[in-house]
Amino acid sequence: GRSFTAFDLVVVSPLTRTCETALHVFGHPRKPGLPAFLCDGDAPFGSPEYEAGVKVPAPRFLVREECRERFGHYVCDGRRSISEIRGEFPDFDFSEVATDKDKYYTDERESDEDCCARAVQFLEWLNSRPEKCIAVVTHSSFLRHLFGQFGEQMTQDKKDSLQRMAGNCELRSIVLCSHGNKDGKKVETMRARPEVAPSTIRVPSSSSLFELGQEEEEETLEPVMM
Repeated sequence: GRSFTAFDLVVVSPLTRTCETALHVFGHPRKPGLPAFLCDGDAPFGSPEYEAGVKVPAPRFLVREECRERFGHYVCDGRRSISEIRGEFPDFDFSEVATDKDKYYTDERESDEDCCARAVQFLEWLNSRPEKCIAVVTHSSFLRHLFGQFGEQMTQDKKDSLQRMAGNCELRSIVLCSHGNKDGKKVETMRARPEVAPSTIRVPSSSSLFELGQEEEEETLEPVMM
């Protein structure tokens, strides 16, 4: 068998907590641009590959804006600039994030309809990928908006299982059945909402929060879809 960490690609939301979750679950990624055959990585301890002495290349970690949490209004759902995040996660591939600053976070909460449409857009992008085994490190509300659009042909218990809220750092396995890209449809990328003013909400730095005793000790980990 193949160990659960032996993925062809790990797709990560650009929020700090998902980047941290990806490292906790999958270990260190291979450097951007390094082919898998040149990455002579060790298989996870206890995995079938490890027992067989098979080397497993570390996966590529690709950051995509489409799978970020429902944005707007709440400070925790905005992201820092990519130039700042990249310093903490140097081997993550941020090349497909269009803007350094967060152009999506505003005082106005992203609507349910827009979040659902973005989730389907993300599935279309996944469908266009050449990899076969992909992990997605994302967020519970995003997954709720995604899975809530499916399951009408399922039995009620299976539908409830699919659409339930994801737990903290839950690992969920999903098989994506695709019939290809109908009519050669081009997969659109996310666009900022230029008509909406940037957020006016400001928070102290993490160091200031720590000094005030307001920073939580427990880490927040995000769900992983595989």
